[in-house]
Amino acid sequence: MKKKDMKLSEVATLLNGTVRGDGCITITGVRGIDEAGEGDLTFVSNPKYQKKIATTKASAVIVARPPEGSDRNFLIVKDPYLALAGALSLFYPEDRPTAGISSRAVVEEGAQIDDKATVLPGAYVGRGAGIGRGVILHPGVYIGRDAVVGEDSILYPNVTVYRRCIIGKRVILHAGVVVGSDGFGFGNPGRQNFKVPQVGYVQIDDDVEIGANTAIDRGTLGRTWIQRGVKIDNLVQIAHNVVIGENSVIVAQVGISGSTKLGRSVILGGQAGIVGHITIGDGVMVAGQSGVAKDVPPGQIISGSPTMPHREWLRRQVHLGKLAELRSTVSELLKRVEELERKKT
Repeated sequence: MKKKDMKLSEVATLLNGTVRGDGCITITGVRGIDEAGEGDLTFVSNPKYQKKIATTKASAVIVARPPEGSDRNFLIVKDPYLALAGALSLFYPEDRPTAGISSRAVVEEGAQIDDKATVLPGAYVGRGAGIGRGVILHPGVYIGRDAVVGEDSILYPNVTVYRRCIIGKRVILHAGVVVGSDGFGFGNPGRQNFKVPQVGYVQIDDDVEIGANTAIDRGTLGRTWIQRGVKIDNLVQIAHNVVIGENSVIVAQVGISGSTKLGRSVILGGQAGIVGHITIGDGVMVAGQSGVAKDVPPGQIISGSPTMPHREWLRRQVHLGKLAELRSTVSELLKRVEELERKKT
């Protein structure tokens, strides 16, 4: 669904920005700087795309600082990327289905579903589960017994929430997410592989978004806890009893082993691997494909496997690129030394 067209000045007011140029022009949509045409609003947040302002056919450009001498129409904001998010919400709001429970959904006796929730065909809600106001359960969603889904949360097709797990308010779970599967716990591993019952649960706090096909294991005892505002990408594995602190960001294909604790605002780059039973402090940034094997103090930026300070890792990468040259130099020096030794004798 697309909202009605707006004047640039109206858009600026809604996005807390200011206009330089003609505020009366009509904005009909938002497009990328290369594809934009008349009526489109586009944006530049990365300085390397600044030169494209001169050639774009967009009617207006969202920027933090307009280039000198340009006669284009600008919407000036503090953070163009955040303003882009606002503009997209203005012109392309989500189309919400009508509230109600489909006759083709399965709802066990004893489940509590708010009148303003939406349960679409093929969804299943188990006994004792609670579904809050404004929740949307898409086709194929499974809500286990005694699980809770908070207000205005959206669970996309084929999301699975196991028994007794807790989903907060305004949580978005994309297709295929699994919340509350058993933790990987086996006694006498590699020989008997005796399964240790996983009797805990998963708690996901408010305003969390989790990407497609991510799996979050329930606690062996107690909870696996994803705190408020966390954003998790596709194809991430989070093991039993992990704690992820508020506003942390976990990029695709990360694996976090059991009982690891992440502080607030931690960022894990794609394919990073984290061993179990360690603590990663507030504000830590871990580069993609890094292997973290020990505690990390707050505020660190680390890279590599095993990890090290990012600047040190960069220096080592430079040296690695010179290894072939160094080997050749050492070989030549060894030959000279051998020649000198022969002359002595």
